Amino acid sequence: MPSKEHLRTRLDMGAVGALDASARKVTEHIAHRKHISRNVARELELPSPSLGQRAADAVAAFGGSWTFVLLFFLTMLVWMGLNTALLVLRGHTFDPYPYILLNLVLSMLAAIQAPIILMSQNRQSEKDRIRGEHDYEVNLKAELEIMLLHEKLDDLQQKQWSELIGLQREQLRLLTVLAEQNDRR
Repeated sequence: MPSKEHLRTRLDMGAVGALDASARKVTEHIAHRKHISRNVARELELPSPSLGQRAADAVAAFGGSWTFVLLFFLTMLVWMGLNTALLVLRGHTFDPYPYILLNLVLSMLAAIQAPIILMSQNRQSEKDRIRGEHDYEVNLKAELEIMLLHEKLDDLQQKQWSELIGLQREQLRLLTVLAEQNDRR
């Protein structure tokens, strides 16, 4: 059965130096029998986000919601309806068809909203990267632990086979002795 010393010997053979940082970290955790899993969410929330980061997250959350889509659609309908009503009632409007002012407002909204959403997505992708690295480390440790368990089981099975063969040899020896004693009588 592989012991901690056996594992440390296998890890110290120089193969550890060829591993990347995550794999090296995992092998050290296995060798010292330490847990590697942790609550990554706490680590991601430790540094308090700045006002700009919180605003970017809020804009991205609202801009990617059905509430925003419905309010946006309702605003455009009201804008066009108001301009049409003013045209019919007064004969002139503040933004006549083809609604150039509305196009300008929508363009400005898109120009401001897009980089803010990208800032929020960049922060989220950084969090996802950290979670992904942690998941990789946990999965790698689990895989290595399973391999070690398989090795232990194989060693146990090999010991059992050796013991069984030894017992059979002893039984054959005893049977031979008994057969010889029977033949002498």
